[in-house]
Amino acid sequence: MTDSDSTFDTEVYYDDDADRAQIDDKTVAVLGYGSQGHAHAQNLDDSGVDVIVGLHEASSSRSAAENDGLRVETPAKAAAEADIVSVLVPDTVQPDVWEDIREGVEEGDTLQFAHGFNIHYNQIVPPAGVDVTMIAPKSPGHLVRRNYEAGEGTPGLLAVYQDETGGAREEALAYAHAIGCTRAGVVETTFREETETDLFGEQAVLCGGVTSLVKQGYETLVDAGYSREMAYFECLNEMKLIVDLMYEGGMGEMWDSVSDTAEYGGLSRGDEIVDEHARENMEEVLEAVQDGTFAREWIAENQAGRPSYTQLREAEKNHDIEDVGENLRALFAWGADEEAEAESDEEKTEVRADD
Repeated sequence: MTDSDSTFDTEVYYDDDADRAQIDDKTVAVLGYGSQGHAHAQNLDDSGVDVIVGLHEASSSRSAAENDGLRVETPAKAAAEADIVSVLVPDTVQPDVWEDIREGVEEGDTLQFAHGFNIHYNQIVPPAGVDVTMIAPKSPGHLVRRNYEAGEGTPGLLAVYQDETGGAREEALAYAHAIGCTRAGVVETTFREETETDLFGEQAVLCGGVTSLVKQGYETLVDAGYSREMAYFECLNEMKLIVDLMYEGGMGEMWDSVSDTAEYGGLSRGDEIVDEHARENMEEVLEAVQDGTFAREWIAENQAGRPSYTQLREAEKNHDIEDVGENLRALFAWGADEEAEAESDEEKTEVRADD
């Protein structure tokens, strides 16, 4: 049942809240067969939902989807036949895909996303008469699929941007049920909140803040004369141990699990590193997300052929920490498997780009 416990700031929905009749007699077009696309399509199919995978004729993913027993059509044809069009291609590709499919999205249909960027920043402007929703699993696609097959669920987000039929939320919940998200819990949000918090988290903490902190810690030790290997172990390798503890039980479990020396050192020195100045910088990053500055910059960067993006990626790949890390990871028992997994991830990335 819907979780009305005051410990949650918003509604959380579970299996009992979803009416599968809202989707069982409908056709879903899943556009893209990358990280999220393959998981949504396969889970929907296993749940008995009529699924069409929409891929361009030259897509390298067509054979994979067909080998998985799924029907594949062009995005335009899939969208024209479907009642629900789930747009799971990369953000940068979505506006062009929308131009391909828009004539086939009719009044009463649903346009669905797993991230709100293009709707929130008006890169896609949906027509009147069409419901616009979001079901966003909070996990990479391979885990969404793995959890479903194990009879478990992946938490997800639900948002309604446009409810023209009066049943957008109920239909989205049924979709979330069919891909397994309501087994774990689906949190209600908005397109604005999901987009802005997602971009901020990526930039200030998860992808930008953490990597910058790791590199600066590494450089501080190496510049002070310590070995690159010790700097890597202390500033990058052990990061996983700490993050795993926080992931499993919050910061409280992490503090309870580390030594008293580590706890006192962290509690007494952490705010000296990430201080009020860092907080001010974070607020500036958030403001650039909220007022659209970042979105305009990223859109212009793609239109220009990604010159800054390419330069930044190359600089990151050539950082000294990557060189020493490649050698050290080979010492671990899981090091032999890492290369194969990296190749698999690279293939998935190429699929996303192609789709």
